[in-house]
Amino acid sequence: MTTDASATPAPYGTPETPRVAVRGEARLEFDPEIARIGVAVSARGTDRRSALEDLTRRNSAVLDLIKSYGDSVEKLETGAFSISPELTRHGRGERIRAYHGRVHITAELGDFTALGELTTRLADLELTRVDGPWWALRPDSPAHGEARRQAVKEAVQRAREYAEALGAQLAALVELADLGAENAVAYDGPPALGGMRMAAYGAEAAEMAPALDLEPQRQTVYAQVNARFTMTPPQL
Repeated sequence: MTTDASATPAPYGTPETPRVAVRGEARLEFDPEIARIGVAVSARGTDRRSALEDLTRRNSAVLDLIKSYGDSVEKLETGAFSISPELTRHGRGERIRAYHGRVHITAELGDFTALGELTTRLADLELTRVDGPWWALRPDSPAHGEARRQAVKEAVQRAREYAEALGAQLAALVELADLGAENAVAYDGPPALGGMRMAAYGAEAAEMAPALDLEPQRQTVYAQVNARFTMTPPQL
């Protein structure tokens, strides 16, 4: 069986049907849709049981406080838990001096009006550290689609300008390749610029501290596509 070589399209076009390859990019800024904070609850005791009891009590206090904000909190998760002995040298051997316990909690809020007050109240709790906030867009945010559409429009415009520079016109789209280049904030990423870290080491304050004034950080969404077009013969 023979194959007609003329029926196979040339990968780089022909003088009669030249191709133009371009890259379209878009970088847009949007207001964040969610904010995440990390809470680390600690406890220390001379024996394992007392450390566990203190850690359980403080963990419950943190969870109850976060849950009291109702629908403002969209997600609440408990991460790593650890309890470990602190050893000290005693003569030629070692003995346990104390036990340290820690629980990590992550909360995600969609209501930023409650964020400042919640972080302040959490930081007021005994042996509790607060990290964040980490601002982000939701995975299904329309912002991602808007950036992709802008990248495609930019690719078409760039290809049209190249064709017109040669006295030609775009004829057809041959290929559109999505590079998946979206710069959404990662869930487990480091704190964004301007993130905070707060910790309370004493007893809970008798009077609640004033709520923090947190300014949401705008999110940059980046999209990139490669596009190939055919065009009419240029007028050289």
